[in-house]
Amino acid sequence: MLNALRPLFARLLRPVGEALARTPITPNMITVTGTVGVAAGALWLFPTGHLFAGALVCWAFAMADMLDGLLARVKGTSGAWGAFLDSTLDRIGDSSVFAGLTIYLARDHQPVLAGVSLFCLVAGLMVSYARARAEGVGVRADVGVAERSERLVIVLVAVGLTGLGVPFVLAIGLWLLAVASTVTFVQRVLVVRKAVGPGAAPQPAARPAAAPAGPAGAGGPATGTGPGVTGNGVPGAGPAAAIRDPGDSGARKDKA
Repeated sequence: MLNALRPLFARLLRPVGEALARTPITPNMITVTGTVGVAAGALWLFPTGHLFAGALVCWAFAMADMLDGLLARVKGTSGAWGAFLDSTLDRIGDSSVFAGLTIYLARDHQPVLAGVSLFCLVAGLMVSYARARAEGVGVRADVGVAERSERLVIVLVAVGLTGLGVPFVLAIGLWLLAVASTVTFVQRVLVVRKAVGPGAAPQPAARPAAAPAGPAGAGGPATGTGPGVTGNGVPGAGPAAAIRDPGDSGARKDKA
C-alpha cells in the first residue's frame, strides 16, 4: 500500500541523488551503511530500553536506504548485483529490528510479547521468501496487506510511541503485525497456487533459441554453442536471467 508513495519520495529525494551522483559514493555504499545503521540502532538501543531513540535511528537509516535505488538510476548503474545486495541486506536490517525488540521484551519480563515479536520476525522473512520463490517459478506475488514498508512503519511507530510512554501501543502493534504478516504470506501462497498449482492452466514452454549454423558446406547438425544450446548442439537452458523487482524501476529494491 505504501508503495504508492514511492514516486513522491523519489521526486523529493531526486535532488539529493543527483548531488550524490557527483561524488565517489556508490549505491552499494548507501545500502551497506543503511543496513549497518538500522542493525546497530536496533541491537544496541532497543535491548537497553532506549526505544524512542532506537526507533528514530532505525527510521533515519531506513529512509537514507531509499537513496540507493535512486542513485543507481541517476548514475545508470542499476543491475542484478545491486538488487541482490539490497534485498539481502534488507532482510538483515528487518531481522535486527525484531531481534532487538525481542531481547528488550524478554529482559522486561514480557514473555508473551517477546514471542509475538519473534513470530513477526519469522513471518516477515517468510513473506519475503514466498515472493522470491514465486519469482523463481515465474509468478509475480507482490501482493498482500503488509509488505515490507507497512511492516516497518507499524513496528517503528509502535516502538517509538512506547518509548514516549504511550501504553498498550506496542502490544497492539505487534499483534496487528503478526496477523497482517500471516495474512500476507497466505495471500502470496494462494497467488502462486492459482498460477502454477494443481488445476492451473499450463504455462507455455519457452522455445529454445536456434542453434548457430555449422561450418559452411557441412550437412550434419550444428555443433556450435550459444544461448539455449549445449556444447554438443542439444537445446538446453541458457544462463538464468536476473529477476528484476517490479517495485522499483531501477531493478534494485525488493521491498517485499
